Amino acid sequence: MSKHRHECRRGTHECVRHVALAMLMTFTLAGQSTFRHDVKLVRLLVSVKNRAGDLIGSLDRDAFEVYDCGVKQEVAVFERQTVQPLSVSVLVDASASTLKDVKLETSSIGKFFKALLKEGNARDAAALYSFNYEVTEMHVFTRNLNQLVAQLGRIKPTAGTSLYDAVHFAGHEVQGREGRHVMVIVSDGGDTTSHWKYHDALEAAQKADAVIYPVIVVPIISDAGRNTGGEHTLEQFASNTGGRVLWASNQSELDHAFGEILLDLRTQYLLAYYPKEMPKDAPRFHPVKVELKRADLRASTRSGYYGDVLP
Repeated sequence: MSKHRHECRRGTHECVRHVALAMLMTFTLAGQSTFRHDVKLVRLLVSVKNRAGDLIGSLDRDAFEVYDCGVKQEVAVFERQTVQPLSVSVLVDASASTLKDVKLETSSIGKFFKALLKEGNARDAAALYSFNYEVTEMHVFTRNLNQLVAQLGRIKPTAGTSLYDAVHFAGHEVQGREGRHVMVIVSDGGDTTSHWKYHDALEAAQKADAVIYPVIVVPIISDAGRNTGGEHTLEQFASNTGGRVLWASNQSELDHAFGEILLDLRTQYLLAYYPKEMPKDAPRFHPVKVELKRADLRASTRSGYYGDVLP
């Protein structure tokens, strides 16, 4: 078994392999409609919940309204519970503070990989990264469960936390892959050794159309030493990409958190549109808003996209 490894040490830029955003490609949604990547199609992955927090997956197209830079858009593509293939990047915090929890975390991640790859789309794939003072790509995107699990066993916590570097690197690595892009970050929060800043990492994730799901591992015995600032940063990653944060302090809660992520991914809507009537002074980052006609429901999606990366 070959191991693919890339390290992002402080001050090192060569580790990021930039994917050409102008690449032409064709992809098929639900086996029915084919769209080319050389048109300005903006895709939104949307989760809908009621006031009790239950996922709602039975809405029709006319239940949604989409706004780009405040301008209402016409939804050109709609899929309920989309089955587009998933590319899931799992980023594991391997800093010294996670030493006592790493076995619990890798056990739950292994179960998550198994459920992801044994169910759903036959083209779903996962990649594995660990991060401490450097970022290591433990395995490129694959459907080989045994190889992913074997690499989980090789994660060894040490000093440093390069969270932003990990998100930045993973964002570039997933660009250009077919279907839906997801990052799952398993961490107790905080960043101490990254070269890239928070906004650099967020921009890389947004340009990759990646939805971020942080799983925050809180102290099992005491809240002493808890990095609330780091937790807030992870919450912002989720909010700005259309994901959500889950907390866990033991094995059962970790398993439940990963189960919730899978449920979200199996209950997503796909809405896509061709931007129209954009203002001449539209910002580089286009704010996007999805509204529902029913007041008792709430939609979650990414906060926007970079207009300059559209073909």
